[in-house]
Amino acid sequence: MPAPVTTRFAPSPTGALHLGNVRTALFNWLYARQAGGRFLLRLEDTDRERSSEAHATALLADLAWLGLDWDAGPGREDALGPYRQSARGERYAAAFAALEAADLAYPCYCSAGELELARRVQLAAGRPPRYPGTCAGLDAAGRRARAAEGRAPTLRFRVAPGETLAWTDLVRGPQQFASGDLGDFVVRRADGSAAFLFSNLVDDLAMGVSHVLRGEDHVANTPRQRLLARALGAEPPAYGHLPLLVGSGGQPLSKRDGSASVAALRVEGFLPEALLNHLGRLGHSYATEGWLERPALIAGFALNALGRAPAHFDRAQLLHWQREAVHRAPAATLEGWARGHVPPGREAAFTAALRANWLLPADAADWGPVVYGELPCATAAAAASIAAAGTAFWDAALAALAAGADYAGLVARLKATGRTGAALFRPLRLALTQRPDGPELHTLLTLLPPETTRARLVAARALAAAPAA
Repeated sequence: MPAPVTTRFAPSPTGALHLGNVRTALFNWLYARQAGGRFLLRLEDTDRERSSEAHATALLADLAWLGLDWDAGPGREDALGPYRQSARGERYAAAFAALEAADLAYPCYCSAGELELARRVQLAAGRPPRYPGTCAGLDAAGRRARAAEGRAPTLRFRVAPGETLAWTDLVRGPQQFASGDLGDFVVRRADGSAAFLFSNLVDDLAMGVSHVLRGEDHVANTPRQRLLARALGAEPPAYGHLPLLVGSGGQPLSKRDGSASVAALRVEGFLPEALLNHLGRLGHSYATEGWLERPALIAGFALNALGRAPAHFDRAQLLHWQREAVHRAPAATLEGWARGHVPPGREAAFTAALRANWLLPADAADWGPVVYGELPCATAAAAASIAAAGTAFWDAALAALAAGADYAGLVARLKATGRTGAALFRPLRLALTQRPDGPELHTLLTLLPPETTRARLVAARALAAAPAA
């Protein structure tokens, strides 16, 4: 029986979670849920200068808001944890010791300057830069001599030349590298901390990760990590490398692009379901183009539907899915948008009337004064349209209001003035809202306080009665 599918998301808490990260998390989560497996969350927080607890807390909050729940990770520890790399140093030390004992790794005392010089020489000779093996054959005396100079060594993994490393990528298909092109690579930094590709692989092995979907910028790490896994006597995960998510300028999204962070979009009022529907289609194709609820997103996810072309984040497309999400959102969610912008107790009626006109909370804030506040002076175009209706038109509207006529009665009286269609409804809408579009007028009239409606009709008549400029 095959082992259960276990995927993971392993971000570093060094900045805001951006949409490229989230798409990676989503695809790993979808695959684990679709396969009935496990989804793990691991914080790779060994960058001591840039990692922060504030970033970690924000990252966890963003994932929880999106509903990407993890089966094990921070806050849900199990026997395979801890799920923060900063607390896993003993495990890395044991793996380093095993490699050194088998002579599969050795200390390297080369300085940064010496390495840069070797790199320049290789490039000048038209060769790809890789570690020249300066310290690979040092004996104990040579190591002691360099240590006596105060050199703090890194630890390098020995890569045997002459081997072809081949595997099948879950997205990119058959891959192969020549081991001689890799060079001996660093697995432990001079400060004693584990290099990314080492700790990442060691933790995946220890946590039983079977499949890893990650960005294509990690392709070059794969042959090295496969070599490490073999040296540690384990089978590596199956890797799939996703095309990077790029912005409108074609540049990969990053933590420095604040506008593409989950936190920024969340503050702006985007709903998690909108993000999931948009991101789920960036580099992955579903059989249906329409809205998908979470169970359908899971059921329709497939590794063979992952593409290799760069995926473009398009705010217009995100707004399309936001509109779909708002259409389906619970009334209580949207009433929260209205709170503070309308009189207490009017949130439900306000939302019911106007939700079709909203995309974001800013729209609710914008409509609050239109219904319950004071309108600014009409624009020249709006004033001209209102005035052109004539005083008889507005007298008829005010008479209908005074008689308690319903919407149909109001329209009948206005038609009696000779106006129909846009010539009737446009000036009426502009008088009531100063906007050329919005909710149905009969809905708006039930929402507007009667005294507000009358005051705006009186102001419209005054415009019509005013002498032409």
